[in-house]
Amino acid sequence: MKETPVIPVDNKCSRCHGTICCTYITEAIDTPRSKADFKHLLWQVSHQNVEIYKDESGWYLLISGRCQHIQSDGRCGIYEDRPEICREYDNDWCEYDEPAEKSFIYHFHNYEELLSYCKKRYKRW
Repeated sequence: MKETPVIPVDNKCSRCHGTICCTYITEAIDTPRSKADFKHLLWQVSHQNVEIYKDESGWYLLISGRCQHIQSDGRCGIYEDRPEICREYDNDWCEYDEPAEKSFIYHFHNYEELLSYCKKRYKRW
């Protein structure tokens, strides 16, 4: 059985028990500008575990799904062989410090929330 590596104590990950950053992925999307764009987003947010948010850097899909490599103690089971995106992750500021939602300008959890926004944005929805 492969031994799980010890993460240095000065790394916030070693103090985080929720492994929040490993329970979802985000993908940047083009800024929606038309009704057609928003109709496409309505389709996406209609799916389970899919949300949409906008922050100061743009629009994103947020897809909830726990990483399959997170062990019961919250540590990464493939730490030495983890993907490059995980290696590049900088946790100078992370959800250990503050929930990401705090910086969201818009956050649509579901179809109804986004539809309500669309109806306010477009008088003739």
